[in-house]
Amino acid sequence: MMKQAHVYYSGRVHGVGFRFTARNIAAELGVKGWVRNISGGRVEILAEAEERTLEEFLQRISREFSYYIQDSDIEWQPAGGNFKDFTVSF
Repeated sequence: MMKQAHVYYSGRVHGVGFRFTARNIAAELGVKGWVRNISGGRVEILAEAEERTLEEFLQRISREFSYYIQDSDIEWQPAGGNFKDFTVSF
């Protein structure tokens, strides 16, 4: 089933290639949505894919940045189907 994950990561996640790595992982897995830096040194991701694919996407991000991520907050929702690809927002 298609799902949407809205995720906030905090820690030392700015300036470590987080957004571009997330985009690359998303491209490999076929995840759609976006990633952006937000105030307070956090990163926000809105991603859509099959639930199993999203879980893999989030696990890979967590593994890749385990040293930098201090906390994450994930909200699961039904997919809206509004994305064509995965982009880095500025």
